[in-house]
Amino acid sequence: MSFKYQSEQDSGLILVSAEIDLKHEINMIFDTGATNTTIDSNTLHLLGYDLNTSIGIVEIETANGIVTTNLFEISNFTIFGITKTRFQVQVYDFLAHGVFSDYDGLLGIDFWNGLTFCINTVHKTISINDAND
Repeated sequence: MSFKYQSEQDSGLILVSAEIDLKHEINMIFDTGATNTTIDSNTLHLLGYDLNTSIGIVEIETANGIVTTNLFEISNFTIFGITKTRFQVQVYDFLAHGVFSDYDGLLGIDFWNGLTFCINTVHKTISINDAND
């Protein structure tokens, strides 16, 4: 399967749309350097998640140092028609930490577990296959 993606002309960021719980669309940056997917806590709150129901806390290393994030489990997390059930995401308050962004989070490499993918920056496509193919 091959899918077109959008990118910001100036930065070259790879932009993807994700769907949460089969009904909410959010905009994310595909960050090939991020181990885990991270969503802004404000976005998750606006989608109706109770931010007090975290399933854990983890520390992650960022360009600005070590930060603490909460873990949440998303029932259905879909990108390019691929749905991960009970997908764990890190949740971090972007605004409280001075991160001002038009995007709701970062798509990390963890989403691609069990899949192979190739990013074609010339044609702005991502080709995806099951890792067993």
